[in-house]
Amino acid sequence: MELSTMVGVLLGGYATSLQIFAVTLVGSLPLGVLVAVGRLSRLRPLRLVCQLFISVMRGTPLMLQMFAVFFTPYFVFGIKTGPSFMLAAVLIAFVINYAAYFAEIYRSGIQSIPRGQYEAAEVLGYGKRQTFFRIILPQVVKRVLPAMGNEVVTLVKDTSLAFSIGIAEMFTEGRALVSSQRSMTPFIIAALIYWVTCLVIEFVLRRVERKLGYYHD
Repeated sequence: MELSTMVGVLLGGYATSLQIFAVTLVGSLPLGVLVAVGRLSRLRPLRLVCQLFISVMRGTPLMLQMFAVFFTPYFVFGIKTGPSFMLAAVLIAFVINYAAYFAEIYRSGIQSIPRGQYEAAEVLGYGKRQTFFRIILPQVVKRVLPAMGNEVVTLVKDTSLAFSIGIAEMFTEGRALVSSQRSMTPFIIAALIYWVTCLVIEFVLRRVERKLGYYHD
């Protein structure tokens, strides 16, 4: 097989990897905020539910969660699912898994803000929602950005786990090419694509950190 054809096949799988990456970020970042707020809630039942959710998501393998999401409709509700549900199961599992990790990062960032800032905002007439979104959240974003960046980079590589449930992302395509061509070249190309993707993400995150530099601790 020609190198250009090989690269084309890998890029086809890369498109699926990017889809998993993008949907996971779009879904898990806001969901993580909601879980973090619930984790810090004064309502004990809500707080316990969020703590349990985080504990289960962080304490069990992502691969197991993908299979659980895929088979739950059939074994719990008797709903038959087919290959068309595989990608949806992967996306759901990735979103809820990463939401749990992001929630803990958000929580630590929120708790790191001095209580005095809340009191000062109250004195100035800010409501709780205004205080959170206009004063607290920008500072939290700056403080947690390095940890969030690590998770985002990890997400790029975790997309390869989708192969376990039958999704043909880049790693799956690379593995198939290695078997058929009896060459390590597809793995080398795939590794370079993963690496370049992570470099781009790190570059973007550094730019964002500089943009947020005016929020001093």
